[in-house]
Amino acid sequence: MVHRVAVIGAGASGLVATKCCLDEGLEPTCFERSEDLGGLWCFSDKANCRRVSVYRSIISNTSKEMSCFSDFPCPEDFPNFLPHSLLVEYFRMYARHFQLLRYIRFKTTVISVRKRTDFATSGQWEVVTDTEGIQESHVFDAVMVCTGNFQHPQLPLASFPGIETRFKGQYFHSQEYKDADAFRGKRVLVVGTGNTGCDIAVEMSHVAAKVFLSARSSTWVFSRVANHGFPWDMISTTRFNYFLEWLLPSAIMKRIKFGKMNSWFNHKIYGLASAKSSNFHFIINEDLPFRILSGTIVLKSNVKEFTETSAIFEDGTTEENIDVVVFATGYVFSFSFLEESVRNTINNNGALYKCIFPPQLERPTLAFIGLVKLTGSVMVGAEIQARWVTGVFAGVYKLPPTSKMMAEVSKKQLPVKRNQSEKQNLKMNFISYTSEIASCAGVKPSVLRLLLTDPQLALAIFFGPCTSYQYRLMGRGQWSGARAAILTQWQRVLKPLRTRVLEDTASSHSWRWLGLLALPTALVVGVLFSKRLRMGWVPWAGLLE
Repeated sequence: MVHRVAVIGAGASGLVATKCCLDEGLEPTCFERSEDLGGLWCFSDKANCRRVSVYRSIISNTSKEMSCFSDFPCPEDFPNFLPHSLLVEYFRMYARHFQLLRYIRFKTTVISVRKRTDFATSGQWEVVTDTEGIQESHVFDAVMVCTGNFQHPQLPLASFPGIETRFKGQYFHSQEYKDADAFRGKRVLVVGTGNTGCDIAVEMSHVAAKVFLSARSSTWVFSRVANHGFPWDMISTTRFNYFLEWLLPSAIMKRIKFGKMNSWFNHKIYGLASAKSSNFHFIINEDLPFRILSGTIVLKSNVKEFTETSAIFEDGTTEENIDVVVFATGYVFSFSFLEESVRNTINNNGALYKCIFPPQLERPTLAFIGLVKLTGSVMVGAEIQARWVTGVFAGVYKLPPTSKMMAEVSKKQLPVKRNQSEKQNLKMNFISYTSEIASCAGVKPSVLRLLLTDPQLALAIFFGPCTSYQYRLMGRGQWSGARAAILTQWQRVLKPLRTRVLEDTASSHSWRWLGLLALPTALVVGVLFSKRLRMGWVPWAGLLE
C-alpha cells in the first residue's frame, strides 16, 4: 500500500499533484529546486541554465476559465488571459487555500531516483536530494515527476553550418530571452515559428531595425480573440464541436478550420501556410499578421548556412548584416535523475501508458504528470492525470496487465519516419484526452443522464466550453460547487470587461432568447446538414482556392 509520495517540482503540475495526494489520504513531499512555486511561470530576469522561466511580457494562450483547477475558479476580476504575475498569484492562492506550502521543500534538488532492491514486491524508490549542499536519502512508496515539457533547451547548432565557426554576431536559445530592450536598432533573425518564436519576433519588431523570422514548416495562426470578442477556447473547445469533428470526415474538418483561419488573413499570401501542406502546426498570435503586413517582420525560409555577418536561406536568398540570432527550437526532457534502466524507456511521452505510466515497471509507482501536449490547457490535463494517478496509488483504481498497456503504447506511438520537430508539434485533442483519463477515474459526466435530470446543466456541458468543473460533477472527488461554477463561468468571463458599461436594455433579453433557441436550432441544422451530405453536397468546395 502506498503512503509516502515524492512529488518532483512545484509548478502547476506539482501543486495539483500534492493536493490530489492529500485528497486520497497520502503523504506527499514536494521537492522544488528554486525558492518559489510556479515552475517556469515564475519569472526571473536572470538567465539560468538550470532553470527555465518565461519572458517578461508573456501572457497565457489559454483563458482563465479553461485553465483553472476544477475546484478552484480564478477570481472573477482577473483578466481572461493572464500575465505570468497573475498566474503565479493564482498558484499561490491555490496553495494557501489547500494548505500545500507545508508539504513543499524549496531550494531542494532531486539528485537521483532509484528502485530499491525489493522494488518488485514493495514498489519503493530511494530518492536522494540536495538542499544547499546537504544531501539526504529518502524512501518513498511512489514518485510523481512533475517537471513538465520545458526542461532543457534544444539547440541544434550542427543543423546550421557556420553558426559556431564563422558567424561573428550573437546567438542564443530563446530560453535566455527576457525582454527586447537590448536589441534596439539590431537586425535580428529568429529561427522557429512556434508560439515562443513568434512572440519574441513580434516583441523585438517594436524596437529592432528589422526582424527576420525563419520557418521550416507551415504555420497556421489564430487569435486569442474569437467571434464577438470572446476567448477563443471558450468558443471552440466544446463537446458539440468535438462531436462534429468525430462525425465529419477529417478532410472536411480540415477545410473548415483552414477556411476559418484564412478568413482572418490568407496564410498562403503571407508565406505562412498552404492548405495543401502536409506538415503544419498551429500557433496563437494576434500581432504577427500586422507585423508582417507593416514590414517590421520579414518571413524567410529555413536557414541553409551562416557566414560571418549574413544568413543564407534554402530558397537561395541572403540577408546581410545580421546582428543577433535567436533559436526558438524547443526543449527536450532527459530526466537525468532517473536510473538508466527507467530513463532509456522514456524517449518521449509516446512510450508512456496514457502519457503517464511507464508500462514495463513491475509496480505502477512511478508517474509523469503534465508531460503531455494538448490543444488546450496542460494545467487541466495535469490535474485529471494527478487525480487518476493518486487513486491508483491509493488502490482505488487498477491498471491493466503490463501486456495490455504495452500493446496500447505500441499502437499509439508515432511512426518512426516522422522527424523530431514534427513529433514535437503534434498535440493531442484536449477534450479527447481529458475525457479518456476522466473515464479511467470514473469522473466523466454523462450528458445523456444529465439531460434527463438537469437539462440546463446538460446543455451547458454539451454546447458550452469544456471547462474543468465538468470533471467534479460526479464520482470520486465530487465538488458541490461544480454545477454553480459551470453555470456562472460566462459571468467570470465578462466581469473584467465591465469597466465601462453601456446601457442596452435589449441585450439581456436577446441573450436569453438565443439560449432558449440554441438546442432546437442545432437540431434543425444537424438534420438539414445530414440530408445535404447524403445528397453529395459539399459546401466547402473551392473555399481555399
